[in-house]
Amino acid sequence: MANPTHPSPAGAESAPAPSDFIRDIVKADVAAGKYKKIVTRFPPEPNGYLHIGHAKSICLNFGIAREFQGQCNLRMDDTNPTKEDVEYVESIQQDVNWLIAGWADDRLGLKPKGKTPDTITVDAKPDFYLGPAESSTTAVEPFYASDYFDQIYEYALQLVKKGKAYVCDHTAEEVDKMRGAPDKQSEQSHYRDRSIEESLDLFQRMRAGEFPDGTRTLRAKIDMLSPNIWMRDPVIYRIRHAEHHHTGNAWCIYPMYDFAHCLSDYIEGITHSICTLEFEVHRPLYDWILENLGLPRPLPHQFEFARLSVGYTIMSKRKLLQLVNEKIVTGWDDPRMPTISGIRRRGVPARALRQFAYNIGVTKYNGITDVAVLEHVIRTDLNQHAQRRLGVLRPLKVVITNLPENHVEQFDAVNNPEDPAAGKRHVPFGRTVCIERDDFMETPPPKYFRLRPGGEVRLKYAYVIKCDEVVKDAAGNIVELRCTADLGSKLGGPTANRKVKGTIHWVSAAHAFEAEVRLYDRLFTVSEPDAEGDFKKHINPHSLEVVTAKLEPSLAKASAGERYQFERLGYFALDPDTQPARPVFNRTITLKDTWAKEQQKA
Repeated sequence: MANPTHPSPAGAESAPAPSDFIRDIVKADVAAGKYKKIVTRFPPEPNGYLHIGHAKSICLNFGIAREFQGQCNLRMDDTNPTKEDVEYVESIQQDVNWLIAGWADDRLGLKPKGKTPDTITVDAKPDFYLGPAESSTTAVEPFYASDYFDQIYEYALQLVKKGKAYVCDHTAEEVDKMRGAPDKQSEQSHYRDRSIEESLDLFQRMRAGEFPDGTRTLRAKIDMLSPNIWMRDPVIYRIRHAEHHHTGNAWCIYPMYDFAHCLSDYIEGITHSICTLEFEVHRPLYDWILENLGLPRPLPHQFEFARLSVGYTIMSKRKLLQLVNEKIVTGWDDPRMPTISGIRRRGVPARALRQFAYNIGVTKYNGITDVAVLEHVIRTDLNQHAQRRLGVLRPLKVVITNLPENHVEQFDAVNNPEDPAAGKRHVPFGRTVCIERDDFMETPPPKYFRLRPGGEVRLKYAYVIKCDEVVKDAAGNIVELRCTADLGSKLGGPTANRKVKGTIHWVSAAHAFEAEVRLYDRLFTVSEPDAEGDFKKHINPHSLEVVTAKLEPSLAKASAGERYQFERLGYFALDPDTQPARPVFNRTITLKDTWAKEQQKA
């Protein structure tokens, strides 16, 4: 249910902001004056490309900042140098900028270059405007957890000096085994009672690079009997002699995620640290670290929500990387991938993905969202905004015999029936046209209303034609249809209103140009491909078909930022592989909307 107290976006996303338990908490904190300003963050680890699940978190965190006139930071949680890379940092920046362009602005904490968290000012203005643009003049520049390594190290020293952390010489395997499990008793480290002085000396020597990888760790001294294994003296620092993508070789010890995350939140002044449900068991450790450092208040607080899972996809970065490495897909941005870069390349507008992610709902219960819901949102958006064009994917030649050999005329075609302001365009028409091969059957079944021998159809925007002759090659394949046109049936003609049961699309053979069209479908054949563990056995062998289509001439000037409906076929967008002499279009989605039909039944 919408919350009418939140500012309403303008334009295509003019619905009131959603209401959920996290927003209710934020609203109560604002009413109580608990914080001067609401500050959230989106903190991905740069060890892979963002996927649609991250889109939900992006829209939740930036959305809350937007609704409550606050700030949202993009932060790279880059504490593991062996798995992180500049490539991932750059892709994350690009994805976030694309997704929130026209929606968020610098009032939401988009970091100006050269500024640190405590020098950013926010102009809290209540009239947030949601522009229609897909690009923004203000780019999100990320914060980095690695920028705080000096401060985080000092916090670790404080814990050691307070007797709340110690250096442990057990291997990672030994530590993991000794911590036990929720239903198994733990075993205390042999080094738990190491003196403060010795732990302090060893930790500083770890920092100086005296010890090899894996020989020592720094562990928090909490409770080895806790039923929560994350509280059983967790490792908070480990030795890792590896070059870091952001700090180079400045460090050979790195804080663990749980230690760096809560302190990064504190350093940036985060008020509401919003995580997915798997971090719920980590929250006591988050709070313990902040409380035991005796930090000035207010402290950030962690809240958890259910992650987004969509049918017919997988979300595991490891398994997505497997698809890339095994060349099952062409890369992270393959349009069949659930990555934000793949979704963008497929032609889905940021506005549509944002609409889906922003309004899908925030709960405490994990579940799978029907992919048809996402597809419905995409179709609804594209139906409103996409330019209409004519294209034939599998051409069949049609010669209209009662027109002169060199006949050329123009027909007016509507650019977008949902938007009268989009106007019309001129589409050329000649004696020879191409129609979709599926729009003709020599021996059709009952209730087949497209073209057949002796049958009639209307060529959209043009004439009614009748099939007089089917021409075949030596192998018996249909290569040409010979038809006659009712020349009075065009708009304004004496028989313009003559009714025929079928209307089909076409292009003029003399004026159309060829383009590669990639017909994408779902990558998996089942809703939960990972349910049985072997997700690869459910890969759809027909997830991509490439055809050479004939398109109306106006598409030769197609824009990379524009989306098009090829009438009767689906929605398409220009692909980055396009070359001047060889355009490439991706099918974003078909016209069939199963979710809308289900809603009508309900």
